[in-house]
Amino acid sequence: MQFRKDINGLRAIAVIAVVLFHFNPSWMPGGFAGVDVFFVISGFLMTGIIFRGIEQENFSILKFYVARANRIIPALAVLCLFLLVFGWFYLTPLDYQTLGKHVASSMGFLSNIIYWRESGYFDAASHEKWLLHTWSLSAEWQFYIIYPLVLVAMKQFMSLKMMKVTVLVGTVLGFIFSVIATYQWPNPAYYLLFSRAWEMMIGGVAFLYPLELAKSRKKVFEWAGLTLIIVSYIFISKESLWPGYLAVIPVFGAFLLIQAQRNDSIVTSNRLFQLLGKWSYSIYLWHWPLVVAIYYFSLDEKFIYSGIILSVILGFISNRYVESIRLRSYFSGIYGYLTCKPLFMAVFVGVIGTVIFIFRGFESHYPESVLVASKESMNKNPRRDECHVGSGKVPECIYGSGDLGAIVIGDSHAQSIIRSVEKSLENRKVLDWTMQACRTIEGLYSIRKGVIDSSCGDFVSYAINEIKKYPNVPIIVDNRYMAMILGPNEPDLKHRVEKPDYFIFEIKNSISRDNDYISAMNEAFTNTLCSLSENNPLFLLEQTPELKHHVPKTMAKEILKGNENFRVKISVEEYEKRNDLFYKLMEDLKSKCNVKIISIKDNFCDNNYCYGDVNGRPVYFDDDHLSEYGASLLIPVFRKSLGSI
Repeated sequence: MQFRKDINGLRAIAVIAVVLFHFNPSWMPGGFAGVDVFFVISGFLMTGIIFRGIEQENFSILKFYVARANRIIPALAVLCLFLLVFGWFYLTPLDYQTLGKHVASSMGFLSNIIYWRESGYFDAASHEKWLLHTWSLSAEWQFYIIYPLVLVAMKQFMSLKMMKVTVLVGTVLGFIFSVIATYQWPNPAYYLLFSRAWEMMIGGVAFLYPLELAKSRKKVFEWAGLTLIIVSYIFISKESLWPGYLAVIPVFGAFLLIQAQRNDSIVTSNRLFQLLGKWSYSIYLWHWPLVVAIYYFSLDEKFIYSGIILSVILGFISNRYVESIRLRSYFSGIYGYLTCKPLFMAVFVGVIGTVIFIFRGFESHYPESVLVASKESMNKNPRRDECHVGSGKVPECIYGSGDLGAIVIGDSHAQSIIRSVEKSLENRKVLDWTMQACRTIEGLYSIRKGVIDSSCGDFVSYAINEIKKYPNVPIIVDNRYMAMILGPNEPDLKHRVEKPDYFIFEIKNSISRDNDYISAMNEAFTNTLCSLSENNPLFLLEQTPELKHHVPKTMAKEILKGNENFRVKISVEEYEKRNDLFYKLMEDLKSKCNVKIISIKDNFCDNNYCYGDVNGRPVYFDDDHLSEYGASLLIPVFRKSLGSI
């Protein structure tokens, strides 16, 4: 097949977008669509290899697999080995253990499945996953495994013409299914092959149905395709449901550009784009760990520019000295294929990653103070997943035994204190009515990426009705309320501050956190708590100090750097300023509904600062949720409050 400069240039257009988006999303909000462009290119090239082989009756599935392994595995293995060596010295125990798991899943091309299963409310931020970008390689590899098998099987009972039609029909059906899946199952739809295969198959359609265009028409197709791709990069954002129907914009743009077949284009065939296209795979591999490093080590934003330049340099080095190594692609017999070097590389590096994961990052090589800090991130309520309301289920978990002593209602902050409430009550049990990310407001619903979720408000209505069965039983309410009102204060969640994503029907689709929004939310919160307190004593916790940074990980990282006495903290002034509205709200609730306030500030703050640790041990398992140890410090507070009624 003749070398296609236009496709090589299209690779550059894709990798530039992905790199710019990852280093700074505001530069190119939809740059992640560059991955979708890569998928189209991959589908075009793979379909060409397979169909030419089938037509010439010399296609070998094993040879195809080895050729793909020769192309993908060596550079990936080098990156993974580098990260494992780097991580030994600079990552915390849990992060190093996680890296081991991610290395193993990347070398086994299952990382897309791992990241899908990890995605969730308590999961580590994406900027802490050094190999997150390999999800796309895994999806591609899974396509490489399945696609030729299906086509070879089809050849047994179909003509080539019917095979081509089947690929076309499959592409259309795959797109329709992807749109449905994106709305029904957004997390798996993003990561898994079933909703991405159509993007690779449309590349196949471009190969199977090439257009014979006049020179003037070629320019039209090229610029139309380029326009669609650029539009997707600029006007789509990570708030969009993806892939969904919007993915057709960059995908069809890539399709048109491939169909244009303009090898003499100034856009795709210029020297710079040809070099970036040549290095694009290695640039893609190396850029994301550099993005993570900037976040992980809290480097100044000026390092973004250095990171971009270094991505290109490392991409060049990797392409020149790793990708360009010629490896054998043909063997005699199945056992011969098992001796191919990339297979040994994948197994070797994958086994190292697995061992690191199994042995918990080899904790013994860390100082004890690092282990103490790091392990607190796992010190959570062991029944958290079991007892949190979700998926339409209300488990109503019971802690303890005896008569019912209290009911805890709220979001994950309430879940983190519930075992301490149990321990504060002797010979009495506690009922758990907590729901992930659900503030105690009747009628509350969320809108994220265009999807409306009213399950929180429905659950609160359920609680108001059910509470009638338990008159006079104390209720404890705890919510991360101010994060809903003002937005989260974590540096990596700044994009969620400007616009609210929780609403009640009186302020439907509010576009800002203005006074009307805040007043309506406060009124709804007050009305809900007053309803709950009609026949039950109700206690409301002060806001837990939000420390912005993951306390156990930050402490462990600082200790590794030699800062033994480092403490994660915020000023009391900052805490009080952020929660000023909540203090006023508490006063209103005290006067209107006789709500009693449980003060927790003094347990974590002195006159100047609120701290994330007590005597060197973290009291949080992340940046804002109390660990089991941190919550245990509140047992005397709960005992005193509940003993007063």
